[in-house]
Amino acid sequence: MGFFNVYQYAAPLVILPLSYWLWLERCGGEHRLAALMLAIPVIYAYIVPAVGTNMLRIWEFNTKLRLGRFRPHHGFVFGSATSLIALAALPPGMAGPWEILRAGFVLGSVLAFWNWFYDVEALRAGFLRVYTRSYAEQRGPEAIAMDYAPPIFGLFGLVYGMAIPLAERFLRGPGDWELYWLAFFAANAVCIAVPVVGYVAWSYARSGESGLKSYEGQGQAESPR
Repeated sequence: MGFFNVYQYAAPLVILPLSYWLWLERCGGEHRLAALMLAIPVIYAYIVPAVGTNMLRIWEFNTKLRLGRFRPHHGFVFGSATSLIALAALPPGMAGPWEILRAGFVLGSVLAFWNWFYDVEALRAGFLRVYTRSYAEQRGPEAIAMDYAPPIFGLFGLVYGMAIPLAERFLRGPGDWELYWLAFFAANAVCIAVPVVGYVAWSYARSGESGLKSYEGQGQAESPR
C-alpha cells in the first residue's frame, strides 16, 4: 500500500496547486473560471463517496486518517488528478455542439478506464474496500471495480467534459459573470446526479439490483486494519 499512502497526501500538496496554476493560465488569469474547473471534481468527490462510505456503507478507505469510513482529504485527491487529466485531454476552443459532445466522450472514456484501473490496484492492495455483490460472490478486484467504475467515472467524465467547454464559452466576457453562480451550482448538481442515476441504472441492468445495498461481511475475509 506504499504508493497509495504516499499519493493520497502528495496529490493535494503537489498536483492540486499545479492543476490550479495550469488552469489559471488557460483561463487567462481568471480565478473564478479556474476555480470552477477544479471545484466540480472536488465537490463531487466529497459528496458521492461520503454518502457511499458513511451512509450506504458500500465503500471503505483503509487508511489511518478517516472520518468514519471516509478520508477527509479525498475530494482534493480525486479532484486534483481529475482536473489535471481534463486539462491534458481537452484542448481549448471546443465550442460547437459536436466538439462539446466529443469533449465529454473523450474525458468520460479516459476517466472510466483509469479510475477502474486505479481502483483495481487499490482493492488488490487492501487500501480500498468495496462491498458490492461481486464482493459477496468472492470475485476478484477487476469484477468488483467493474460494478461501479464505468458508470460512475465514465458518466462523471462525460458531464464534466461537456461542462468545461460550455463554461469556457459562456463565462468569458465581463457581462457573463452574472451567470457564474448559476453555472456553478448547475454544473455541480448535474455532475453529481448523472453518475449516481447512471450507476443505479447500470446496476439494475447487470444484476437486477440498485447497487446501493452493502454486502459487508458476506464476502472475502477482511484484512486487518
